[in-house]
Amino acid sequence: MALHAPVLVLKDSLKRESGTKVHHGNIHAAKAVADIIRTTLGPRSMLKMLLDAAGGIVVTNDGNCILRELDLAHPAAKSMIELSRTQDEEVGDGTTSVIVLAGEMLHVAQTFIDKNYHPTVICRAYTKALEDAIAVLDKIAIPVDVDDRVAMLGLVKSSIDTKFTGQFGDLIADLAIDATTTAGVDLGQGIREVDIKKYIKIEKIPGGQLEDSKVLKGVMINKDVVAPGKMRRKIINPRIILLDCPLEYKKGENQTNAELMKEEDWQVMLQMEEEYIENLCAQILKFKPDLVITEKGLSDLAVHYLGKAGVSAIRRLRKTDNNRIAKACGAVIVNRPEELQESDVGTGAGLFEVKKIGDEFFAYIVDCKDPKACTVLLRGASKDVLNEVERNLQDAMSVARNILKNPKLLPGGGATELTVSATLKQKSSSVEGVEKWPYEAAALAFEAIPRTLLQNCGLNVIRTMTQLQGKHANGENAWTGIDGSSGDMVDMKERKIWDSYSVKAQTFKTAIEAACMLLRIDDIVSGIKKKQAPGASSAPKQPQIEQEGDADNEQMIPE
Repeated sequence: MALHAPVLVLKDSLKRESGTKVHHGNIHAAKAVADIIRTTLGPRSMLKMLLDAAGGIVVTNDGNCILRELDLAHPAAKSMIELSRTQDEEVGDGTTSVIVLAGEMLHVAQTFIDKNYHPTVICRAYTKALEDAIAVLDKIAIPVDVDDRVAMLGLVKSSIDTKFTGQFGDLIADLAIDATTTAGVDLGQGIREVDIKKYIKIEKIPGGQLEDSKVLKGVMINKDVVAPGKMRRKIINPRIILLDCPLEYKKGENQTNAELMKEEDWQVMLQMEEEYIENLCAQILKFKPDLVITEKGLSDLAVHYLGKAGVSAIRRLRKTDNNRIAKACGAVIVNRPEELQESDVGTGAGLFEVKKIGDEFFAYIVDCKDPKACTVLLRGASKDVLNEVERNLQDAMSVARNILKNPKLLPGGGATELTVSATLKQKSSSVEGVEKWPYEAAALAFEAIPRTLLQNCGLNVIRTMTQLQGKHANGENAWTGIDGSSGDMVDMKERKIWDSYSVKAQTFKTAIEAACMLLRIDDIVSGIKKKQAPGASSAPKQPQIEQEGDADNEQMIPE
C-alpha cells in the first residue's frame, strides 16, 4: 500500500491556488490597477478615454470614474475598485490617491512575503503605522475659518487643479463654494450638513461657454408654463403654491359602472365633475397665488380656471425638483388643496421667469431671500466636456462640504505624506520585534504619492525625492511639498495648496485597511458554479427554436 490514490476533495472543475502564489497574484493585480490610474494624480495629470459597451465615450481623470467603467477579471483587482467607490461616496475626493497608496502598501509587503513573514505580522505593523499616521495628521492639521473665502477657495482649488477644469482657474471652485454655502444647514455646535445630492441640482445645457456657468440663488427647472399664451411668464415676487396632487377629476381606482336612467343624469354627472374641479381651483385661488406647481396632472378645465385668475401653472414636476423649490422659496408641499394654509405659500422668491435656452424652455425661480437649495447651471461646448465638468464639480462640492463639516487643513502636494513618512521612519526604531521592518516599509509606502506627483511632472524623481526626504527628516518644515504644476519644492502655505483633513484621513484608513485585507487572503478557489435547479443538465443548452409541433408539449420551466 505504498502508493495511495490521490484523494480528490474539490471537484475537478474547481481551481484552487494557495499560499504565496495567491499573495503574489493579489499584489500584482492591485499594482496593475494602481498603475492604470497612477498617471491621473496631480495637476499635470493625463486623461483616460474609455469606450463603454454601448459605444459611448467617457473622457475623465476621476479615479473612481475610470475604475467604474473597467471590467476586471481578477478578484483582488475588483476589491481595489470598491476602494475608490467607498472613498468617492464617503468624502468625494482622493479616489486616485487611495488606489495608488493601497497598491504601494501591497508592493512593499511583497518582499516580506518572500522572506516568509506571516501576513498577520505585516498587518499588525500596518495597523500600528496607520494609528501613528493619523496621530501625525492631527498634529500638523491647522483649523480653517469657514467664512474665510480665500482660504476656502485655495482648498477647493487644490482639489480641482488635478482635474481637467483646473485650467479654468477659480471658476469651478467659486461655483462649488457658492453652492455648498447656500445649501448648508446648521445643525448647531458649529456643524454644518450639506446634502449635495438632494438640494444642489446640476443642470447641464450644451452651448455657450464654460464662463457662463453660474450658481442660481434659487431653482431652475426644465419646464414651461402649461398654457404659454395665456399665462404670465415673468412674475416679480411671486406667491408660490406647491402641490402634490392632481388637479383633475378623480377617476375611480378600478372600473366603475354607472347606470343612467334619464338623459339629464348625464348632464348632472358632467356638471359634478366640473364643479369638483372648480372647487379645487377655488380653494387654491383663495390664497391669491401667482404660481401653482404640481407634481401630477392638471386638467384643461383647471388650467382654464387658473388662467382666468391670472395664475401661472406648471405641471408634472419631478418630486426632487419640487423639494428643491420648497427649500428655496420657503413653501410647504401640500398634498390636498383643502388643507392649504397661508403659511404654506412660498413668498421667498424674487422672480419667476421662463427663458428659452437653446431650443428648450426653462423656468427660473430665482433671487430667493434665504434659499436652502440651489441649481448650478453649467454651460459648455460639448456633452463630454460637460460631463467631465460635472464630475469635477461633484468633487469640488464634496471638498467644500468636508471642510464645512470638519474645518481642518493639511498641506497638499505630497507634503502630508512626506511628513507622515518621516515621522514613521523615526518611530520605527522604537518598534520592537519583527514588526519593525514592515512598519518601516509602510512608512516608505506613503512616499508613493509625492513620487507619483513628481513622475507626472516629468522631473528627476530620485534627486527631488531625496531633497524632500532630507528636508522632512530634520523636521524643519512639515509644509514643504511639490508644486504639482511646475514641480518646484515650495512651502505649501505660500502656494495655498491645501487638502482637507477628512479626505486625507479617510484615504489613509481605506488604503491600509484594504491592503491588510488583501494580504490576509491565502487561498483562492475559483470556478464555483451556481446551484442549478434539480434535473437541469449541467451543459448550457442551445436556445431551442420552437417549431409548430411542440407548442403543445411545452416544457414547464422549474421556478
